Amino acid sequence: TPVYVQQILSFCFLQMNANDCHDPPKYWTIHGLWPDRAEDCNRTWHFNVTEIKDLLSDMRHYWPDVLHSSLNRTQFWKHEWDKHGTCAATLEVLNSQKKYFGKAIELYQHVDLNGCLLKAGIKPSSSYYKMTAIKEALTRFYGVTPKIQCIPPEEGEKAQTIGQIEFCFTKELQLVSCTALEAGSNPMQARLKLGTSELSVCNDTLPTYYPSEVQ
Repeated sequence: TPVYVQQILSFCFLQMNANDCHDPPKYWTIHGLWPDRAEDCNRTWHFNVTEIKDLLSDMRHYWPDVLHSSLNRTQFWKHEWDKHGTCAATLEVLNSQKKYFGKAIELYQHVDLNGCLLKAGIKPSSSYYKMTAIKEALTRFYGVTPKIQCIPPEEGEKAQTIGQIEFCFTKELQLVSCTALEAGSNPMQARLKLGTSELSVCNDTLPTYYPSEVQ
């Protein structure tokens, strides 16, 4: 059974070089909506921004492309559609560009990660958190276990840095624990490079930094 994974991330929240970023948001934004299995992708179905013209205001806010400075900043959306949307479109609920991007925004708003973390007292800070406390707060709030990825400590440092929080959904787009996917991990969700660092699953024993601004 395919399971769909919504990746939520703010690239520039954590970019190692602030010059790489354009108007970095200080809130969690969407990375993408990724099918767990990359099968039946229609690589000839090219991205067309006019199909999502009604979503552009929300897209710019919730799904910004902070790594490209082009006027419309559509490069990130094109990449996500080409690589993931054309595969996700095997589901009727995601079988057009408008449905794919619109549903991702709807799921993002439903999850409300920014609000959840705030209610749990987890705020960007210069002090450290315990990863287990962050996980417990998220699991308590959502009733499922998300997957949290971090930038490992640099040489001489002791703390990891939160980089991405991943929520998992069934093909009916109901929240499900990401631990259910661990047995059959997807190569499409392999490690992600963020700036000069590489994200990996967070270490439960390391102190965890949730930065308040671009480094």
